[in-house]
Amino acid sequence: MSQTTALPNVSVVLSGVPRVRGKIWIDLDNSPHVPFFRPIINELKERNLTVFVTARDAYQVRELLDYYGVSAQIIGKHYGRHKVLKGLGTIWRAVSLLSLIRNEKPDLAVSHGSRACLLACAFLKIPNMLLADYEFTAKVPTIKPTWLMTPDVVPDGPATTGSRILKYPGIKEDVYLPQFRPDRTLRARLGISENTILVTVRPPATEAHYHNPESEALLNAALARFVLDPAAKILLLPRNKRQAAELRKTWHDAITSNKILIPDHVEDGLNVIWNSDLVISGGGTMNREAAGMGVPVYSIFRGKIGAVDRYLADQKRLVLLETVEQVNTQIKAEARNPAVQSFKSNRAPALARIIEHIESALPVHA
Repeated sequence: MSQTTALPNVSVVLSGVPRVRGKIWIDLDNSPHVPFFRPIINELKERNLTVFVTARDAYQVRELLDYYGVSAQIIGKHYGRHKVLKGLGTIWRAVSLLSLIRNEKPDLAVSHGSRACLLACAFLKIPNMLLADYEFTAKVPTIKPTWLMTPDVVPDGPATTGSRILKYPGIKEDVYLPQFRPDRTLRARLGISENTILVTVRPPATEAHYHNPESEALLNAALARFVLDPAAKILLLPRNKRQAAELRKTWHDAITSNKILIPDHVEDGLNVIWNSDLVISGGGTMNREAAGMGVPVYSIFRGKIGAVDRYLADQKRLVLLETVEQVNTQIKAEARNPAVQSFKSNRAPALARIIEHIESALPVHA
């Protein structure tokens, strides 16, 4: 039976003097991990901890590393939607990581669900901390992380057996949202007037193991609805080049007429959300970011709904759509007037707790 583990009591003040030292390996294998780990990396470095970062060339990770100014060594890529190739690709990436990690000799590895990182750590016997906020993601058979850290709202279950359980308050997006400051020039740069209802759409992850084809039907219904809305413009954000090519082919006329806009360069996803009137997304992170900002957001994700999305839906911060009819009747296309976002502090409780857990897991060096 799993139970929440209390690590050694370490008093952590984010601006204070570091109590422990060590080397930490952070692996980024999906696009949301870049903004999530950026403040974590910065905080750890402020404590004179050595941090080195690896990343997978998938889902615009490389572009986001450049955008956010995060230095990382690129190892491995995405191997497509087929399960066998994805499994072999994960093993190959883990093998590719071994020589680098063996030379670096980290005291602790940290990732947000990186299976290749988990495999490499198991082979090299490196203590590792895996963060997760979706309890139905595919696991690596027989291999468990040393520590598993989740938001408070995610319940423990059979998948947590064998790991020491850690918790942090709020949701993953609370780690980096307090540092966000809006750029109100985005609409002008993209040629979208202030009077236009901007509908930002993120397609489902069609190559993910949890993908349900029903999500694509909801995506097509949403695009069809707003292509016909004279007051609206769609900002479509594909997940990769393959998906972008498919969408450009399917929606060629709407793209040619500039009714659907696909950016030709990476934009700050948070800023896109903030400048939008509403968001429709088939993925978890953008839904949660919009909910965190108070932007109306509609989920077309049709996989198993996790505890975090249930929590946001219960709070009326996220609308879960299940049918094409709901796409046509429940989405409210209204202009919003975002207030200037201000924060008392750019130090989030979620970030503080995560840093505390990481520092507490490190060996104390003299």
